[in-house]
Amino acid sequence: MQLHGYTLSGLLGVVEGVTEFLPVSSTAHLRLAEKILGVSLQSGYWKMYSIVIQLGAILCLPVYFWPRIMTFLKSFFSTKDKLRHPFTLIMLAFVITAIPSLLLIKVIGHNLADPRVMAWSLIVGGVIMGAVDLMKAKAEKAGESAGNSTINTWHMENMTVFQAAFIGFCQIFSAVFPGTSRSMSTIAGGQLVGLSRAAALEFSFFLSMPTMAAAVFYTLLKSLLGHGRNAIGTSHLSHAQWAMMGEGFAVSFVVAYVSVALLMRWVRQGGFMPFAVYRVLAGLAVFKFML
Repeated sequence: MQLHGYTLSGLLGVVEGVTEFLPVSSTAHLRLAEKILGVSLQSGYWKMYSIVIQLGAILCLPVYFWPRIMTFLKSFFSTKDKLRHPFTLIMLAFVITAIPSLLLIKVIGHNLADPRVMAWSLIVGGVIMGAVDLMKAKAEKAGESAGNSTINTWHMENMTVFQAAFIGFCQIFSAVFPGTSRSMSTIAGGQLVGLSRAAALEFSFFLSMPTMAAAVFYTLLKSLLGHGRNAIGTSHLSHAQWAMMGEGFAVSFVVAYVSVALLMRWVRQGGFMPFAVYRVLAGLAVFKFML
């Protein structure tokens, strides 16, 4: 399928907005979109475009969670136990993810170029997510008042240093194996160490803010300073190209905001099993269209 202009920009904005924070891997879906829609997001203008629409998705999180961010900010300066404060735990998980990811940058680049890694990551991740969610389903249904030992942290404010560190470790897999999904790894990792679905999902969103911002700005800097066909360069863009980036940014922001809001509402009752099944189907789609 070959599309051009604003239609293509709008579709890519929707793909990015829908998949960035759902546990289904935005990387895999954008690669599929490249193949199906006939555009390469890895060169020239479209590389810059892909960074811009990611920024649109990122910005929806501080907007959506602004009241929670302000609450945490006030409590950070008033609490004596700063080590267990959500802000500290978020940065701990971020650092645990960031350092190995930087050290393994060549491995990550190699895996990004291999659709088989992406396909298997989607499928294996879907199986893991489904198994973990099924294992916790009874406790989730019983609720916080039941005092079930398989879930000991129902709210993000009550997380421990170990839980945050474990989630950060799990997120390394999403960096090294494209298709795993940051959301999937942090949610499933959180559930494994006793977080409820809602607490794991909220921590995943908060952890996405520094993680995605760092990844996007690193990619942007590397592309601006790079050489060859993958460098963005400093050539002048036409009014139509700027308008397309603006459209993609706006569409990605709005769609991502709606996706986050719906997922936060869905998670307490619906669980993650539908996403687990979808991941397996998406992995099979990668095998069909990209190999």
